[in-house]
Amino acid sequence: MPDERLDVPPFGVLSGARVRRVLSGREKQVVELVEEAYRRHGEGGTVNPPSYFLRFPDRPTGRIIALPASVGGENAVDGVKWISSFPANVVKGIPRASGVLILNDPRTGYPYACLEASLISAARTAASAVLAADWLTRGQERPTRVGFFGTGLIARSIHAYFAATGWSFDRVGVHDLLPERAAGFAGDLRAAGEDVVVHDRPEDLLRSCDLVVFATVAGSPHVTDPSLLAHHPLVLHVSLRDLAPEIIKDAANVVDDVDHCLRAGTSLDLAQQLTGDRAFVDGTLHDVMTGAVTVRRDRPVIFSPFGLGVLDLAVGKFVHEAATRSGDLAVVPDFFP
Repeated sequence: MPDERLDVPPFGVLSGARVRRVLSGREKQVVELVEEAYRRHGEGGTVNPPSYFLRFPDRPTGRIIALPASVGGENAVDGVKWISSFPANVVKGIPRASGVLILNDPRTGYPYACLEASLISAARTAASAVLAADWLTRGQERPTRVGFFGTGLIARSIHAYFAATGWSFDRVGVHDLLPERAAGFAGDLRAAGEDVVVHDRPEDLLRSCDLVVFATVAGSPHVTDPSLLAHHPLVLHVSLRDLAPEIIKDAANVVDDVDHCLRAGTSLDLAQQLTGDRAFVDGTLHDVMTGAVTVRRDRPVIFSPFGLGVLDLAVGKFVHEAATRSGDLAVVPDFFP
């Protein structure tokens, strides 16, 4: 029997505006996609090698990261996210992060789409955080006072995903090193009907909230006092490098992937260097979802997601398919020779 003939897939491009249109109003679907991707990853149905960091001796605060990955199953897709983080952009009036997501056809290896990646990254990060908050508070009262340490795109996305998935809070606290950005976020939240407190001192934010979201650009730990978390809040440590290793080692720690989270100078990596082992990690979010791990409640509970490339691919494939159905995909004819 002759080999099956394969055609080169058409190559399409999705701008940020088109990605935003697809994602708007589909927050619950994105959370479900992220949960499915975590389950597949936990079952061994993905390939997610270490991320690759491109750093610059003459620009030490900037970096560009490559996240290659592959998702198996019915919605199989391969690809890579190529995303930069230049914190100095913020004070110059443009966003810190920018990037693209490339999707590859598993049958031929051909790239078939290039999508604006920062919105997809923000969506999967927010969905991951909200999913973890849901699973880590099951069987108990949900937090009522949320605090956002850092008020950029990621913080805004996480708040939007909380609201879209049925969460509500008695009070929202915000803190940012840039007061004008904290004030802008607070103003938008008040316009949406939230009771908001802007905290000038970060310790006041931490002590007053039972759910804390770290969404900063910190390159090294800046929260070092364990007493700030003595009330045992749930901490969504999205930015990974905010907490001192002494705090990490005495907390209940849940990650999305142990090997990924304990590298590249994260707070957990520093805790591993401090203790000499990984015993402080209770397990993964997949372990919690499957009942393999029961999280201790007699200490702060910290969820530290590295941000797996498989999540970007799962959300990116969903966005690409939705845009294709709606005719919103810009196809580039004869992209390949």
